[in-house]
Amino acid sequence: MPHENTFVFAKRFDQPGTFQALYAAQNWLREKGYSYGSTCRSEPIGVLKGDYIIAKWRNLTHQEINELDGMVTGCPRNGPITVHLTEIPV
Repeated sequence: MPHENTFVFAKRFDQPGTFQALYAAQNWLREKGYSYGSTCRSEPIGVLKGDYIIAKWRNLTHQEINELDGMVTGCPRNGPITVHLTEIPV
């Protein structure tokens, strides 16, 4: 997992309703030009800048995890969700 100190930006989503915080985070990431992986139980969701298909966290290698531009953490079903990025988005 990328070291916590590599993240310079975090944005929290806490919309009420089943999966609503996750959907809001995904929409925000797409608007900012990021791709995100699939949910994987309580594991983080990988994030990369650009148009990518990202495997579930459990299927990423250590090298792939170290190359991520960020991750999504939290409870996908009920929120809250936090997006952590290695750069401040524009």
